[in-house]
Amino acid sequence: MKTDIHPEYQTVIFLDTSCDHKILSRSTIQSEEMMEWEDGNSYPVVRVEISSASHPFYTGKKQLIMDRGGRIEQFNRRYGGAEEATEGATEEAATEGGEETAAEAQA
Repeated sequence: MKTDIHPEYQTVIFLDTSCDHKILSRSTIQSEEMMEWEDGNSYPVVRVEISSASHPFYTGKKQLIMDRGGRIEQFNRRYGGAEEATEGATEEAATEGGEETAAEAQA
């Protein structure tokens, strides 16, 4: 290997913030935060949101789509369905048409 081109490979603690699970591993990630491990030594801490302790694949806890509604229903709730878009367009057209006739009446 060439010298002075590779990042420092060090022991770090990966901390799952969702369930406070800690894993001691090695990585090239740099961190300013330090934490004491069970062996009495201090190591840099890298905070992660998901690990094997909290991921549904490893825990066996599935998030059912049926509980939240289907994907189409979720999309329609978020962005509005096609029916709402067409109803809104017809209401706007009726309103604009009414304004035009009022403007023509004034002229």
